[in-house]
Amino acid sequence: MISTTWTSLALLLFVSASFAAFDPTSTSNLVAYWGQNSFGATDPDDTAGFQTNLGAYCAEGVVDVFPLAFLDVFFSTGGLPEINFANICNNVDFPVFAGSELANCQFMAADIEACQAAGVIVTLSMGGASGGADFTSDEQAVEFATLIWDLFLGGTSDTRPFGSAVLDGIDLDIEGGTSTGLAAFVTQIRNLAAGADKPYFISGAPQCPFPDAFLGSVIDAVGFDMIYVQFYNNFCELTEFSDPNDWNFATWDNWAKTASPNPDVKVFIGAPAAPLAAGSGYVAPATLTTIVQDTKAEFSSFGGVMLWDISQAVANDRFDISVKDALNGGSSAPTSSVSSSSHTTTVSTPTSSTPSSTTSLASNGNCAGISAWVNSVAYEPDSQVTFDGDLWTSTEWSDDEIPGGAAGIWVNNGACTTEATLVPAASSPAPAASLTAAVSAAPVSAVSAAPASSAVSAVPASSAVSSSGNVGRSARHPT
Repeated sequence: MISTTWTSLALLLFVSASFAAFDPTSTSNLVAYWGQNSFGATDPDDTAGFQTNLGAYCAEGVVDVFPLAFLDVFFSTGGLPEINFANICNNVDFPVFAGSELANCQFMAADIEACQAAGVIVTLSMGGASGGADFTSDEQAVEFATLIWDLFLGGTSDTRPFGSAVLDGIDLDIEGGTSTGLAAFVTQIRNLAAGADKPYFISGAPQCPFPDAFLGSVIDAVGFDMIYVQFYNNFCELTEFSDPNDWNFATWDNWAKTASPNPDVKVFIGAPAAPLAAGSGYVAPATLTTIVQDTKAEFSSFGGVMLWDISQAVANDRFDISVKDALNGGSSAPTSSVSSSSHTTTVSTPTSSTPSSTTSLASNGNCAGISAWVNSVAYEPDSQVTFDGDLWTSTEWSDDEIPGGAAGIWVNNGACTTEATLVPAASSPAPAASLTAAVSAAPVSAVSAAPASSAVSAVPASSAVSSSGNVGRSARHPT
């Protein structure tokens, strides 16, 4: 009862404040993924904790950005994509557009527009740990970008999954496939948005090891507005904040200042919103407050915090409110004099970069690019995952069998070798990324979790949404 009273009081304080438009230059933005009902995936019997309609969260005035997770299949029946928002809207339990597997979620228009009226931006997160989210060529990617523009953004189509609602941008959470065409896709969205009557934002959710295996070359080639770095399910996660050899926000800050085509890009700390929201990396509110305020005070590229996901945050004693309190406290690092260019960024690639610390992290360790184990993912034989700091390989199909458990399905290959990934930091030319650069980024697994930092492996299509629709097919960010 005491906890409920304080939570209600905190909400009243937030709601009583006047709503303001989203500010991409702020250092206090809170991002929370919505759509995969991660809490429902981890506690399917507690239906009271399942995610609710988007508008209910926006009305509270706590979160500034809601990426809708996910558009998880690019090319499905009829040449249209698929979207999956678990218990709220999916193509199993809800109507689909004729001749396609694209769910008709037009009833969500009122919620989306209410969020936008309250100053919250709503974007579409593409990818996830399952499904098909890749291109075969730049040409295909450009055509698909135009389709996405017409279906969800500022274009027109008879097939609008959200009806009259016009989303505010795109988020890339690519966790598999290839990087072919991803930079071309982003570039075409930028071209279509040029001169539009409102700004459109591009974000990505790379894993914390730098550079990200999928998004690394993409964010070097095309300007992004926000980068939601998944500081979980990896050796560089939040629990390693006190170890400068592992915690690498400084590396991301250096990238933002020296290599990003958008000099005003904001880098976010991605965090699990509850202990079960990710395979590892969760820290308590008090610890995260220290991390957030220290990072905010030291690095001018800091933009805020990303949470996976809102259902986990609300169930975890309003973790989202604790984080917003942390963001609103403390001081910010001095900012540069470069003016903001959030939605007019041009495509250019810097020729050099200078690391800001004595070492930088390469991607050649034995666990580099390996996803963390996720209890909602079905793994094929010979799949590799990280768990408890070790690398594991499956000997047969595994579904919910924990590495090191009694089933004996997983073979321990030894500890992850982060030391092997350390290289001297020196000024060196940055690779000139082309428009075919790779993107892939954040994780999704079918239901559960947090942006997946390296955390999530692909979920077989058979793990698709159940008829009850209580969890999504691509749980993302967990791992």
